[in-house]
Amino acid sequence: MSIGGDGYPTEQDLATVANWPASDPEGWFAFVRERWWAADWGWHEYRGLDEWNRPVRVYDVSTAGWSGNESLIEAMRRNWLLWGKTWVSSRRGGHYRFEVLLTGDGLSAGGGS
Repeated sequence: MSIGGDGYPTEQDLATVANWPASDPEGWFAFVRERWWAADWGWHEYRGLDEWNRPVRVYDVSTAGWSGNESLIEAMRRNWLLWGKTWVSSRRGGHYRFEVLLTGDGLSAGGGS
C-alpha cells in the first residue's frame, strides 16, 4: 500500500486510479480499497443481482467525509470508462454504489450495469 506519510493517498495513487485499464474493474476496486481510510467501516463488497437479475459484485462505499477518500472518488470519476461501467448510484453524505457484472464462474465480465 502506498499511502503518504499523512495517511492520504499519494498523487501517484490518484493518477493510477484515474488511468486504470477499463478491462480490470475488480483490480481497480481492490487498489482503491487498499487506500481507503476506514475501509472496515465504509467499504462493503458482496455478490448480488443487478436490476436485470444478472450476478454482480456490489461495492457499497462511504467516504465518511474524509478528504482522502473524497480524493479517491474524484480520481475514480476521472476514469470515465470504469466509472461509467460500474457506477450505479450516489447519495448525499458520500455514499456510492458500484456493480461489476460477473460471469457464470464468478469472474468479472469486464462490464457493469
